[in-house]
Amino acid sequence: MFSSVMSRLQDRRDAAADLGEDAGFTLIELMVVLLILAILLAIAIPTFLGVTGGANDRASQSNINTALTTAKAAESQNTNQVYTGITAGTLHTSEPSINFQGGAVTAAGQVSVYVSSDGNGIVLASWSPAASGTCWYASDNTATVTDTTNAYAAAGVPPALVAGTTYGRSALGTTKANCNAAAAIPAGTTWGTGFSAV
Repeated sequence: MFSSVMSRLQDRRDAAADLGEDAGFTLIELMVVLLILAILLAIAIPTFLGVTGGANDRASQSNINTALTTAKAAESQNTNQVYTGITAGTLHTSEPSINFQGGAVTAAGQVSVYVSSDGNGIVLASWSPAASGTCWYASDNTATVTDTTNAYAAAGVPPALVAGTTYGRSALGTTKANCNAAAAIPAGTTWGTGFSAV
């Protein structure tokens, strides 16, 4: 029995050797493989881009939440518990993992900071390149702002005259230059009590 198995294996080996250099893939087989790869890439690339866009949004929101927590901690240490004296520089000293800006952000991941001159309110903004550009906002205590020269003082301009913390999202297509906590809010910005509500 063992000898018959060996005989069959030797026959197969001899048959494979007879094929010689003619063995290989046909053009049709190669084209089918390339078509399958193209279909897989057509499915994978949009999915990958969607995941990275959502991750950029979550990173911006996380930076704002961390910045707001840092600002509130600094506020609680002030004598009158106001935001007076809090700047992008002092926040960066307290939280060096975030790059704070006094004006418009220049890159994703940065947080723009505006503190009203009376120290009662703070607005934070962070830009995400996801979905053609979105600026995320967090404002705290703007209801008590008495500084009438800022972009948030006019009645009816969110987040003006709002007690507590509110969160906002700009319209799609916002550029980095328009993501500035100290400037006017872009038209079409929506507001809510949390990022999931805007």
